[in-house]
Amino acid sequence: MAKSDNVTYEKGYAFAIRVVKAYQFLSEDKKEFILSKQLLRSGTSIGANIAEANGAISKSDFSAKMSIAYKECLETKYWLSLLKDTGYIEQKAFESIYNDADELAKILFSILKTTRINPIKMFLMWFW
Repeated sequence: MAKSDNVTYEKGYAFAIRVVKAYQFLSEDKKEFILSKQLLRSGTSIGANIAEANGAISKSDFSAKMSIAYKECLETKYWLSLLKDTGYIEQKAFESIYNDADELAKILFSILKTTRINPIKMFLMWFW
């Protein structure tokens, strides 16, 4: 596992902890159970998929798991925005956790750009 993969895993794990704590707050203090459960599922799935990617058996397996992690990150950002806009999360708390999700999404997207085969290269490989 490359050092950057460890950093990505650590960031995904730390983010999952924040999401679990946010879920606890939302369900215990705000008595919100539906949106917070969606946040819990997608937000913890990011790190879980990064962990699976680190145990991938091929480059395509690694890329597929990182792709799922990226999509889960986008979904998490959606739930966070919805929770903020419906008054369940204050602006300052939202900005903090949303910025972490955004940073993680940028890292995952960067990894995907470097691990995916360029479609043009693949096309040229067939004809050369």
